[in-house]
Amino acid sequence: MTTSLNKYLKAFEQEANLSALTGIGRGIEREALRVLPEGKLSERPHFYQLGSALTHPSITTDYAETLLEFITPVTFSPEQAIAQLQDIQKYTLSQIDGELLWPMSMPCFVEDQGKIALANYGQSNIGKMKTVYRQGLKNRYGSMMQVIAGIHFNFSFPDSFWQTLQELDDNQLPRDQYISEKYFAVLRNYKRYCWLIPYLFGSSPSLCPSFLQGHDHQLPFKTAPSGSIYLEYATSLRMSDLGYTNSEQSSLRICYNNLDDYVAGVQEAISLPSEKFAKIGVKVDGKYQQLNSNVLQIENELYAPIRPKRVAKSGEKPSQALQERGVEYIEVRALDVNPFVDTGISIEQVYFLDVFLTFCALEDDQQLGCDEQRIYESNMDEVVIRGRDPKLTLVDGSDKKSVTQWGNEIFAKLAQVAKLLDSAYQTTKYSQAITVENAKINDPSLTPSAQILKVLIEDGQSLSAIALAQASEYREQLLARDYQFYDQTYFTETVAASHQQQKDIEADDNQSFDEFLTEYFSEQKSE
Repeated sequence: MTTSLNKYLKAFEQEANLSALTGIGRGIEREALRVLPEGKLSERPHFYQLGSALTHPSITTDYAETLLEFITPVTFSPEQAIAQLQDIQKYTLSQIDGELLWPMSMPCFVEDQGKIALANYGQSNIGKMKTVYRQGLKNRYGSMMQVIAGIHFNFSFPDSFWQTLQELDDNQLPRDQYISEKYFAVLRNYKRYCWLIPYLFGSSPSLCPSFLQGHDHQLPFKTAPSGSIYLEYATSLRMSDLGYTNSEQSSLRICYNNLDDYVAGVQEAISLPSEKFAKIGVKVDGKYQQLNSNVLQIENELYAPIRPKRVAKSGEKPSQALQERGVEYIEVRALDVNPFVDTGISIEQVYFLDVFLTFCALEDDQQLGCDEQRIYESNMDEVVIRGRDPKLTLVDGSDKKSVTQWGNEIFAKLAQVAKLLDSAYQTTKYSQAITVENAKINDPSLTPSAQILKVLIEDGQSLSAIALAQASEYREQLLARDYQFYDQTYFTETVAASHQQQKDIEADDNQSFDEFLTEYFSEQKSE
């Protein structure tokens, strides 16, 4: 047990400090493709009865018009977060005319990627900007990336936790500054250990061959009896070079040692020209092809498995919000959609993430140099491609370790944190979650990636058949159950309000789109 972790565990075990661990905040963003019952991508626009994709607080679209995104508010109960997600999906399924929600990260069969429509957010300047940004992504990385789905898990510690931790550290910094520094410590530890996430939860070891349209790759794919392609030991092809990656970003030196350096790195990337992207052009024949030709069009284009976040005010950019008011929460982005549950993320995963992120906050922390950061990123790259390979070794400082060795070392610490959270919340669910996940370290066949490949290879089923069976079952289950947190009236009223809000935004525009973009990026340069 490390010195700081042992010290913190003993301190939080005391009755006076134990309650400081309660009040963890969680929010979930789940992406899901709309597909037809036969398994093809829907070509219909966003359904009006789902509300405005620009302004609805719970139902929007991500990159593509058919890639829905469901958003839960901050909640302080894992059960409530899952219930809210189920309610949102129940309403959505009742309004999309028999279409299904694809239950996997990698997309269904796509006959022609040219038919993948970009998300449309209306005629306001901000709506047009969101669509042009996606046009830029299409031109930079191809359309198929626009239909990959994932889970984002937003997480925050309560003020009482930070207050207790600061007292234990005998730290005299202003509270907001201390909290930001400690969140960056969480980020650094997460980057050290985040290979665990795709190993434990990666659910995309296989692809429909249609996904490789326009993709150059050197990966040694095998073909399943049904025609699906796969990598024997892969865990999360979504997180590989085939998925959310940007080779232009590999040269960026965005480090996680403190807030100021991080923000400076992100802002530099936004203004850093790219020769490759310049060849696309910005406004070609009167039509925008991207927002600009820099390495990042805007901050959202930075692909990272975790991000520091702060709720931004209207018109405020993410890095500006961070710089002004510090880190408020963190966003975990390395999660595949879990095809074995209707919400795409199980409640057991939520309990595990609570433990894992609390461990990252309490574990010993050191600064991460850019070279060291790349080593841990390389560990992640290895695990997504061959995480279940018994010959795989990962780099931990000056040591090379197997997944089993390093995993069991980490889980020994996680078990202690889980025991602490169980005491704080008067439950046994945290320890149960750790026991279940630890078993995967010692038996790779228990991982979801291995389970998917077993059905594909040994049982001879097709990826589409598996996904459609799950999607149909989840649709029936969700439609049959009662609302748990929201109700029909809430959704009806929220849909109407969102359409009105979009109209109000469009009516308030008093600039041309060209003027709007010029002002937006000139403000960015002046920050």
